[in-house]
Amino acid sequence: MSQTGSSESIKIVDDRAAGRLQAVEDGAVVGHIAYFALAGDPHALVAVHTIVEPGHEGRGIAGNLVKAFYGIAADEGVPVVPLCPYAAAWAAKHPEQAPEAPAGVVAAAKAQLASDSDLW
Repeated sequence: MSQTGSSESIKIVDDRAAGRLQAVEDGAVVGHIAYFALAGDPHALVAVHTIVEPGHEGRGIAGNLVKAFYGIAADEGVPVVPLCPYAAAWAAKHPEQAPEAPAGVVAAAKAQLASDSDLW
C-alpha cells in the first residue's frame, strides 16, 4: 500500500515479525505504529503507539498509518484494538472505517499488554 503526495511517495510496510507498521519515504522510516497480534482467540491487531519522526509531522502520516492498519485488520477479518491514544482518536473520528472492537477483545488486549511490556 502506498500514499503519494505532491512530489513525495510514502510506502506503508507491515513488518509483522517486529510489530511495526512503517511509513517509509526514500528508504527511511518516517513513522510507525507499534502493535501486536493478540495471542490466541479472539484474534485482533492491537495498536500500542503511533510515532511520526521529527520533521515529518503535519503531513498526514499518522492518519495514513492508522487507516492502513484498519485496512490490514479488515483484510484479515479481525478487529483492531486501538490502545494508542492517537489511533483511538482517529477511530472515533472515522467510525465508518474503524469499527469498535468487542469489549472482551479489548480486555484481552489490555491483559496481554500488561503481562508483557516487550510488546511496546
